[in-house]
Amino acid sequence: MRHLISIIIVVLVLSAAIFAIAGLHGRISRKPPLEIFSDMDRQPKLRPQKPFDMFANGVSSQLPPEGTIARSTPIQTASGEVYSFEDSPVNTGKISGTTNFVETNPLRIDAAMLARGRERFDIYCAPCHGKLGDGNGITKKIGDMPAVANLHDKRIIEMADGEIFNTITHGKGLMGAYGPLIQTQDRWAVIAYLRALQLSQLGTSNDLPAAQQAAYK
Repeated sequence: MRHLISIIIVVLVLSAAIFAIAGLHGRISRKPPLEIFSDMDRQPKLRPQKPFDMFANGVSSQLPPEGTIARSTPIQTASGEVYSFEDSPVNTGKISGTTNFVETNPLRIDAAMLARGRERFDIYCAPCHGKLGDGNGITKKIGDMPAVANLHDKRIIEMADGEIFNTITHGKGLMGAYGPLIQTQDRWAVIAYLRALQLSQLGTSNDLPAAQQAAYK
């Protein structure tokens, strides 16, 4: 009997403890709750314009660091074009103020950019699309992803650079989003290298400068 009473007492104590901790959680009350874990509901922070001797001006509010630009702040380029960070063709792949993709790469393409594009392509794209971009990457060979786009297909060749940028950024179908993994300029570098890959497979001697065409005649 005593053993049974002990068990009942333990159960009641545990039930009371559980009820005290979680039983009234979420109910409205004017009394401060008994908190075991605060869940970071309250934490130290600085209020605007409050004294704070850690900064030179002695207050908590500071001006943004020099050179920073708010995402919604209009920017005027050297050519006179005005756009915001979120509406920049470089960041969206779209013509400012529209949903239309830019046709060509907005960045200057040079040997360094192509080399960077090849490096990023081999890291992020080649496992699925293959180093030639023909869709025969390692994931297809091991059967992990049997259907992979051939980047030399006419559909992709004729695709605007901005649309390819959008696909890399946000993903499409089984392809995940690479925006969080590849920096903005590197995405454009990948596209520049892809166009070089396509030209290497589909180009002819007529695509060469006139001075070099003579060597193929």
